[in-house]
Amino acid sequence: MSEHDVTFEHGAEFEAGEVSGHVRLGKFESYYEALFAEVIEDGIITQQERARLDKAADTLGLDRARLRKLEDALQAAYEARHKVRIQEIEGWTIEPEEPRASLVPLEPATDQRTLALERRIKTLELRIQELEYELAEARAHVPVEIDLSDFQAERKPLPDEDPAEVQRRLMHDPRDIESLRALARHSANKNDPDRQWCACQVLSFLGEANDEEESVFRNHKVTGLIRPTAALTRDGWRRLLFHPEQEILPGDILAMIAPAVLLGRVSALRRDKLLPRLEDTQKHDPATTTLQGVRSFAWAASILGMRAPSLYAYPSLQTTAEMIPGLPPVSRLGKLALSGRSPTELAFLAGRHLAYYREEMFVRALLPSIADLEDVLLAALSIGNPGLPLSAQIKRRVEPIAKAIEPILEPAAVDTLRGYFLRFVEEGGRTNLQRWANAVDRTAARTGLLISSDLSAAHEMLALESPAFVEEWMDDLLSFAVSERYAKLRKQIGIAVG
Repeated sequence: MSEHDVTFEHGAEFEAGEVSGHVRLGKFESYYEALFAEVIEDGIITQQERARLDKAADTLGLDRARLRKLEDALQAAYEARHKVRIQEIEGWTIEPEEPRASLVPLEPATDQRTLALERRIKTLELRIQELEYELAEARAHVPVEIDLSDFQAERKPLPDEDPAEVQRRLMHDPRDIESLRALARHSANKNDPDRQWCACQVLSFLGEANDEEESVFRNHKVTGLIRPTAALTRDGWRRLLFHPEQEILPGDILAMIAPAVLLGRVSALRRDKLLPRLEDTQKHDPATTTLQGVRSFAWAASILGMRAPSLYAYPSLQTTAEMIPGLPPVSRLGKLALSGRSPTELAFLAGRHLAYYREEMFVRALLPSIADLEDVLLAALSIGNPGLPLSAQIKRRVEPIAKAIEPILEPAAVDTLRGYFLRFVEEGGRTNLQRWANAVDRTAARTGLLISSDLSAAHEMLALESPAFVEEWMDDLLSFAVSERYAKLRKQIGIAVG
């Protein structure tokens, strides 16, 4: 039996479990968006083009009312980007004497309801502006969190019978050799061979393991890939795998609007001729391909309780893996993922990359800019509460986004956003999206470690993709590798030692 027959395959005892956490896309979006985007490219919809759109809807068996909502969203995004209004022309002749302008400048709103609302919130807007100024001042002086709760003038020996103190020290310094050895000894005394092995792996990775610790690590290290018996559950993701600083509520809010944000992103890239073209000949089926990089993604997705995206191989690109926006999104693998990689390195890469396909984390991959994340989150909150007081400057940015998102949302989704808005206010009405985004990135790396179970492989891939931050990333992974959360995750998927 060749290596291709055994690598990245699960044993008969593996239970796939429930697939969850994907961005939910309606089938109408995939078929209709490209056609409508083409129609509005010149800023007008002629009678003939409307007839063609209606025929397409009938042929595909799509709901006309639902499609009109999609059109409204795409039209709003186009108008906001180009500062024009799209005209739908009935009975348009081919050569009129005075050609009608296809792009009409937008006019400011003058309806009484809008003016009344603006008057009502004027005082609040002034206060918002004051707070924004204060926030800008605060950001100019980056705060440093200091915790001296465990400071001792003279560091005392660490007793093995105090695991809480050991864990506390490792949270502050995951490279603390004395604390790592204490954790290994305590785990051995408590007959917990998996926690002992995890501590010994960290010591070995740091080059500080003694003969006994190195023996524990080598004797229980899996050769090649892990052999899980069960898939990760949704609760396992949210309760154990998410980084502690990855707040749940912002992720849930962004997950609710992720399909609409994806739709807008795809439309913008298509308009600007920036959407990468993928050839069908480069698409690979994980079940039949001999490319281990492709097979690793399907293997990892089943462990994570996910579906693997469609995978395209481009050996000429000097990249590892990148998500390509589409309906649905797909992944493109480059040379650095298709050759010269060990199975555990590919496992880490696949786990880390697939984590961003989780609905709670997807918008982070789609919009890397923190400013864009802030605008999208405010747009979602304004849909949940249209009376949300925003400064004029922020409103100019957020309103077009909300106008492009809301028509696509089902009524139930809008109701959910109203509930999220209330929860957001109850929980203090603030969040730090920079910290949230950093935590999402940490979660993705932790996912890669869980799938690879190999700190050296994680270090190799992080050094390849983020050389400037590799030690910072590894500190978080070392802390995670000796945590109770990691131990519980290993037990959940059936890879714990003993």
